[in-house]
Amino acid sequence: MGVYLLPMPVIINGQIHYEGETICEKAFYAAQRSGAAISTSQPSPGEVLALWEQAFADGFEQIVYIPMSSGLSHSCKTAAMLAADDSRVYVVDNHRISYTLYGSVLRALDLSRQELNAEQIKNVLERESYQASIYITVDTLEYLKKGGRITPAAALVGGILNIRPILTIQGEKLDAFAKARGMRKCVELMVQALRSDLNTRFRKCSLERLRVAMAGTALDTAMISSLQAVLQKAFPGQEIVYHPLPISVGCHTGPGAVGMALCF
Repeated sequence: MGVYLLPMPVIINGQIHYEGETICEKAFYAAQRSGAAISTSQPSPGEVLALWEQAFADGFEQIVYIPMSSGLSHSCKTAAMLAADDSRVYVVDNHRISYTLYGSVLRALDLSRQELNAEQIKNVLERESYQASIYITVDTLEYLKKGGRITPAAALVGGILNIRPILTIQGEKLDAFAKARGMRKCVELMVQALRSDLNTRFRKCSLERLRVAMAGTALDTAMISSLQAVLQKAFPGQEIVYHPLPISVGCHTGPGAVGMALCF
């Protein structure tokens, strides 16, 4: 697609891995289930600059760089500092992550084909950045507990009662949205939330650019097919795509997490 990708580093037992390059999804979740010490990091300044230099060496005159939301990672702030003295690089504070970030990349490519320059593309992406919703729930509370996002007591009670949190990203940060008992009820509430967003927050957005997706961590094919059918019923006529969540997200949610998203 003509897009340069910079993988997020994941540190497993002290060793740095790069998703899609030195570790795959299957190996990552095997390490996670075995109890490995796992953390994430932003790309180093050297890695960011090397990517930009490669693009310039390949003949590009301008770069639109789209890191994950500034509310979820320092990678956006770091990139903006690196680009401060380079008028050829435009860093987009896009307020998105995962599938909605992918939607922004597709939007940038479309704008480029319309012959907008890098600065104009940056302005459009930032203006439209909040036209996206993500809802996500987890299969186990263990990894939210490890990351300090819920207390051990809350994890214990939730595990006993099969209560799962539903989290949302409506812009910069991850926030609590609801709680439900069992995955089926969580999926039902997430679909309802997306439908509500479409009819309220996004009622003035062009449905021609609507993208609907599901995502997950280490989901089996039966679960993916089931989720696809649920979303297809809720959004008839839409192509419902599935994207595995990045392992930099999976290290916080654990395997079995389910997410749904829409964006424009």
